[in-house]
Amino acid sequence: MRAPPSCPRWALLALALPVLALPVLALPAERLALLPHGEDHGDAALEPGDDVHSAALELSTALRFYGAAVHSLYVTTNGIIAVNEPSSEEKYLGQFPVSFGAIAPFMADLDTTDGRGNVYYREDSSSDVLQLASDYIKRGFPESAFDPSSVVIVTWKLVAPFQAPGEDHTLEEKRNTFQAVLASSDSSSYAIFLYPEDSLQFYSTYSKNGDENISAMVGFSQASTNYYFWEKPGSYNVIANDEDSIRNLYKSSNAGKQGIWVFEIGSSSDSIVPAKISSILESIEPNEEDQEMTSKPFTSDYGSTEITQQYITGSTDSTEEDQHLVTYSVPQLGAEDFLTSYQDQFPPQPPQVIDVEEFDETGIVFRYHTDVQQTCANNRHQCSVHAICKDYPNGFCCSCIAGYKGNGRQCVAEGSPQRVNGKVRGRIFVGNNPVPVVFENTDLHSYVVMNQGRAYTAISTIPETLGYSLLPLASIGGIIGWMFAVEQQGYKNGFSITGGEFTRQTEVTFLGNNEKLVVKQKFSGIDEHGHLTISTEMEGRIPEIPSGSSVHIEPYTELYHTSSNVITSSSSREYTVTEPERDGVASTYTGAYQWRQTISFDECIHDDSPPSAPATQQLSVDSVFVLYNRDEQILRYAMSNSIGPISDGSADINRNPCYTGTHNCDTNAVCRPGTGNRFFCECSIGFRGDGNVCYEVEKTKCQHEREVALGSGGAFFPRDARVGHFIPQCDEHGHYLPTQCHGSTGYCWCVDRDGNEIDGTRSGPGVRPPCLSTAAPPVVIGPSVRPDTVPLPPGTHLLFAQSGKIEHVPLEGNNMKKSGAKALLHIPDKVVIGVAYDCVDKMVYWTDISGPSISRASLNGGEPTTIIKTDLGSPEGIAVDHLGRNIFWTDSQLDRIEVARLDGRQRRILFDTGLVNPRAIVLDPVRGNLYWTDWNREAPKIETSYMDGSNRRILVKDDLGLPNGLTFDPYSSMLCWVDAGTKRLECMNPNQLGRRKIIEGIQYPFGVTSYGKNLYYTDWRRDAVVAVDRTISLENDNFQPHKRSRLYGITTAFAQCPGGHNYCTVNNGGCTHLCLATPGGRTCRCPDNTVGVDCIERN
Repeated sequence: MRAPPSCPRWALLALALPVLALPVLALPAERLALLPHGEDHGDAALEPGDDVHSAALELSTALRFYGAAVHSLYVTTNGIIAVNEPSSEEKYLGQFPVSFGAIAPFMADLDTTDGRGNVYYREDSSSDVLQLASDYIKRGFPESAFDPSSVVIVTWKLVAPFQAPGEDHTLEEKRNTFQAVLASSDSSSYAIFLYPEDSLQFYSTYSKNGDENISAMVGFSQASTNYYFWEKPGSYNVIANDEDSIRNLYKSSNAGKQGIWVFEIGSSSDSIVPAKISSILESIEPNEEDQEMTSKPFTSDYGSTEITQQYITGSTDSTEEDQHLVTYSVPQLGAEDFLTSYQDQFPPQPPQVIDVEEFDETGIVFRYHTDVQQTCANNRHQCSVHAICKDYPNGFCCSCIAGYKGNGRQCVAEGSPQRVNGKVRGRIFVGNNPVPVVFENTDLHSYVVMNQGRAYTAISTIPETLGYSLLPLASIGGIIGWMFAVEQQGYKNGFSITGGEFTRQTEVTFLGNNEKLVVKQKFSGIDEHGHLTISTEMEGRIPEIPSGSSVHIEPYTELYHTSSNVITSSSSREYTVTEPERDGVASTYTGAYQWRQTISFDECIHDDSPPSAPATQQLSVDSVFVLYNRDEQILRYAMSNSIGPISDGSADINRNPCYTGTHNCDTNAVCRPGTGNRFFCECSIGFRGDGNVCYEVEKTKCQHEREVALGSGGAFFPRDARVGHFIPQCDEHGHYLPTQCHGSTGYCWCVDRDGNEIDGTRSGPGVRPPCLSTAAPPVVIGPSVRPDTVPLPPGTHLLFAQSGKIEHVPLEGNNMKKSGAKALLHIPDKVVIGVAYDCVDKMVYWTDISGPSISRASLNGGEPTTIIKTDLGSPEGIAVDHLGRNIFWTDSQLDRIEVARLDGRQRRILFDTGLVNPRAIVLDPVRGNLYWTDWNREAPKIETSYMDGSNRRILVKDDLGLPNGLTFDPYSSMLCWVDAGTKRLECMNPNQLGRRKIIEGIQYPFGVTSYGKNLYYTDWRRDAVVAVDRTISLENDNFQPHKRSRLYGITTAFAQCPGGHNYCTVNNGGCTHLCLATPGGRTCRCPDNTVGVDCIERN
């Protein structure tokens, strides 16, 4: 790649690479520091020798490695940490993988005899060291919330290569120093390899078995599996295995700083995941002349030190827009005196000569292997479950099976609607304004009707000062249209080529004033929810479009040229702006810009058959719609897309309804073109029907994936016996069991109805998280039961949810009148979780996660009414403010807390940050306080705020496990909760310090409520409502419904409302819309997305 004239020379310094020539420039960078080590820090020292290994180092926290738990490690002289006791060195040096399994920061024939270096090791759980390890990991995985509980630190300090008598003595004085840090939590582990500058002075050693020179090896090796008659090699990953790549270890990085290499080595995945902040150097201080030539970088703030980093995207066709300047924030490491610096221990190297003509993106090659050769036999998991794997002489390739589209690694059903989610950030100057508009963490959502090639994209929240000016740039969302464009026969859209895994760099030049905007987008494939993920960054200047204007874009075509992992296109676009009317006249003008883009992706290089699609294809885009909503601050793009041959203007096959999207096929169907304008519709995989109407087939997704996972592996070695292999578990109706567990490791987690893991739910071995089933039991064929409520007798009752019904138990004083218990409401096709009661209107409210929906019914009898059924994910806890006439609820899928009027109108989001698994929610309406639980496995907590969402704070965070249920007693002002992790029922006064354990050793509580001296909780293991006398901390009764199944939420239906009032009790507090109580006052709030309604907010 050749430097553009306007680019400073220092900006082209990239990772040290094998190809070197041209100007000599020094790299002034901060020296890499190792973690504290040595006997002064409590390390054990390995005995001196040529082939020594330690005794088993027993771990307090198991290491996750290739999906399995490792409880002990062995440290060796030869630069490896062994998973099992290692064999003698002559059996493994020069070979990889190794049968005993190993983590190898520098595997070579090393020697520490006669004072020729030391090897130190220890396990450490001190807070300072854990923080240092966490900081290094966040360099490579900035989105990770990893919180280690222990680290293993192994340091090879000034170790020498083995030398036999008479060998070349040039290596005699050379020494290497490096360190491996293995950090683990209950659910995942990371490896950090550290190579200080100039710390690697030799890169190979002589073989004891011959005269050849054997290069060191860096990588990971899973232990072999022994069968009766043969041994199956484990998976392995090679990071570096030749002199050039070994030399680059301390000059390069995959984590943004020279000499740091970070890898996720074990979690739910059974593979090694490298950090991907690869071609990046630490901040290089330019001179003043260079500084003036550097554009201002993006910034992001992780609450730490900001550094500027340079990286270059390499390709043989690179143009000047391939040069990026990006600023990342990375964690600030600890104090200088706490770390060990190697600044003075090694002689400085001369300034590096770097060739900027042509080079690869990184000097270190990360290769994935699962056998001695890369074959389908052990790489099948790299292909989609809807793909076939085919072996070639030099490797394997994946290709989607019939009925699916993609590149083989990622496949989606033909014709199935697709969703794309992501984040947008930017720094954009508008017009002549000297102050840029900066925005971070803005949501992007896109929905694609694939069989029409129609893509709808919304970006929120974009300020009005920028929103209208972005209207002409429909191609920000147009990349999604290209990905799922309707394919004419013999042509491929973006997803068929890339599988939704690519980067896109775009330069937009506006004609006239020559403003420029750079757009960088990264697509990361399909996430755990089945959605494609995208990140977008924008920087530059764009022309200003007046607020209130509309923009029209005519249909256009664009040519896409494909050449070995790179797709390029360029075009000129025009757009028409109609400004708001002034004095009855709306002025109109036309603008234009030039659009150039480069798309980089990985393709399978082993299939040498001719390409299945032409190198040049034409994307046709029509029905372009752009809109900015100033009230919602949402930018919307919509367009229809098809891809095919270069048009010659004739009206032939290009106008077939399948290609124009004018067919009448079901949204879950594929349109198959015929001759002329003829076509027919065919239901997508997983659906049946005539194509015009499609419905799901009987086999469920869970059943299908289980069949794939249990696919034929031979009569003697079934695949489900393989260590690390996960088999989905389905119920008798084919739905995913809400709790999925790994058969080998014992780890468990919750899944949604699509089988996707729910964040923050993964538990340690032997602990089952409190997962909710989203699948309602099938309705039994027979006499139908009307979903009416049975009138509730006078008195106070307990109401509790039991899947498809709500039951009640009358209370006589403090005792349950079990003989009077019966079902209050039958809704057999629902999964009821939370229940709440309005003591004023005698109404019961409940959440249903199978819909999902929120409904209510009168306890005087009558049919239930659904009050909310849109924009819900998994509504769980619900509470009624009987004074302010509002409902509050938690949503554990959307991770937010909302409020609305009792009829479901006037919804407002109170919280949508800092939540992972919110569940129970209760109110103290008299004092204006709100309380809720979050059973996030990593950091469970109980939080509180005022009912208007202000004054949010954590109330309890210590000694919690799975806080499921929560109740507030209006008579004693006590807040109580049940915890399925600690197996306790506890109480506290929210206004005082301290908490009281009411009872311990309970089994699996879910919901809790209070009345009188008793607390009543539901228990999943006992399928019962359990009564506990909180005054003497003793269980005194329990009730099991006639039909045994899980019990969920529980609440008290008071015969009379508790006393008290708040400022919202009378005349809605004088508010036009939502009246939300606070201690000693109230706040008037408007609902979200209020359009055309007069609403006044005030405190």
